[in-house]
Amino acid sequence: MEKNQALHAYIKEDLLNRIKSGTYKVGDRIPTELELCKDFDVSRTTVRTALKQLTIEGYLVRKQGNGTFVAEHKVKQTLSHTVKRYSDQIAIQGKKAEISLVSIQVIPATELLRNVLHVSINDPIQCIERVRKANGEPTQFEIAYIPWKLAPGITKEQAESSLYEALKTNYHLQIAKTTEHVEIAFPDDRVAHILKYKEGLPCFYIETVAEDVDGNVFEYSRSYFRGDKTNFVISRNYLEEE
Repeated sequence: MEKNQALHAYIKEDLLNRIKSGTYKVGDRIPTELELCKDFDVSRTTVRTALKQLTIEGYLVRKQGNGTFVAEHKVKQTLSHTVKRYSDQIAIQGKKAEISLVSIQVIPATELLRNVLHVSINDPIQCIERVRKANGEPTQFEIAYIPWKLAPGITKEQAESSLYEALKTNYHLQIAKTTEHVEIAFPDDRVAHILKYKEGLPCFYIETVAEDVDGNVFEYSRSYFRGDKTNFVISRNYLEEE
C-alpha cells in the first residue's frame, strides 16, 4: 500500500487489478464482505466503501441475496481519429449496438446555435435526440443540431443509422473534422430517466462541432455518457506529428 493511501482505496485498487487482469472474470462472484475483511484484515465499513465505489463506477454489480459480481466490460469508444461507426466499434467488443430515436423536431436557432452553426437567429434547426445502446443497455444520450437548409427533412430511418453516413449519402455533407470538448456533468431528471441512470451520479459530457471538407460547420451535438457503462480510448501517433 502506498504511503498515505486510505485502506478502502488500497482494497479498491487491488480488486480492480484483479478484474482488469482477468483474475475475476465477467459474471464471477467475488468474495463476500466477510471474506474480504479477513483477507485484508480491515473492518466491514472499509470493505463496503471500496465495493460501493467499484459498483458506482460500473465494475461490480450487486444482486440482492446473491452477492456481488463482476459487471460486463464497459463500452469503449474512440475519441482519436476514427472512421468506424458506433455499431462497428461496439461489434468489435462482442456487443450488439442499437440507436433509438427519442425525438426529431425543427426549432428556431437560439443565440448559441447562431454562433456555433453560423446561421441567423430563428433559422430552422433540426434537433435530433437519440439514445445509443449496447446489449440493450443505454450508454449515451445525444442531442444533435443540424441546420435545415443543409439537410432538410432528416428521417427516423436516417437518424437511427449512422447519421454522418446519411448526411454524406443524402446531403453530400462529408465530415472532415470534429472538435470535442469533454467534461464531467450531472444529468437532469429527463436525461437520467432516458439513460436509466441514477440521478445524482456524474456522466461524461461531450460537446462536438463537426465541419465539412471546406471548414463549414454542419452539426453541433451534446452527448451524455453513463460513467458506469463507458470509457474512452485516445490514441496519438507522435511520429506523424514530427
